[in-house]
Amino acid sequence: MGRFKLTLEYEGTRYSGWQIQKNARTVQGDLLAAMRDLFQTTEIELYGSGRTDAGVHALRQVAHLDVATMLAPEIIRKKINDELPADINIIEVEKAPKTFHARHDAVARSYLYQISRRRTALGKRFVWWIKDELDLRAMEDAAHLFAGIKDFRSFTADDPEEKSTKVQLEPIEMAESGDLILIRIVGSHFIWKMVRQIVGVLAEVGRGDLPRGAIERFLAADSDAPAKLTAPPSGLFLERVYYPGDARLDRLEPLINLNSERLRR
Repeated sequence: MGRFKLTLEYEGTRYSGWQIQKNARTVQGDLLAAMRDLFQTTEIELYGSGRTDAGVHALRQVAHLDVATMLAPEIIRKKINDELPADINIIEVEKAPKTFHARHDAVARSYLYQISRRRTALGKRFVWWIKDELDLRAMEDAAHLFAGIKDFRSFTADDPEEKSTKVQLEPIEMAESGDLILIRIVGSHFIWKMVRQIVGVLAEVGRGDLPRGAIERFLAADSDAPAKLTAPPSGLFLERVYYPGDARLDRLEPLINLNSERLRR
């Protein structure tokens, strides 16, 4: 068996998330089907750096693949892509040491969320359109409360009794780009729906319907309020998975230009 590191992108609109499921179409499921056709074997192991929810996109998801093959990495990339639907694309395949693990070796993950301040026809799969006026300064001020090691038990659909809900977040970055508000959240790891609930809470602060102090209460004790404010998956992208030595992104840029309705490449 050889081990390979895969870097891939996908539009999550048509998929029930990354992880393979019975009776549902998933990114991992389509990848495995393409790989079985190529390698003509079911002796394949594919592990992602983490799950993405139904409808969530990825710019640079990372996975590792174990398979017995003599094919070179670039040939593997091209041949698997030939079998994949257009909304999944493998960007790079590299040989990896047997000890490399896509999830366990990751030191941080970066998510990007796009909020649109206007209705968009061609970009609707990649943004959350909010009709109400948003106070970006208030959102930025509230975002500071999430930095550091915090207990996000009120910001997840996971059962706090079954797994740790303590996560370390770097300071949240926010920026405006035309009609878009961009939010970057970088953390050691993430729990189910955590990013979307953080964004939903920040949007409610921006609307003026939630005071900054409410976030402090959500972080101090259990609350079901963030769940009710969960942002839709359409605007969320897994932006990067970081491993030891990887350089961090230094610019916060939009993935769609609402003036031209063109996706940035």
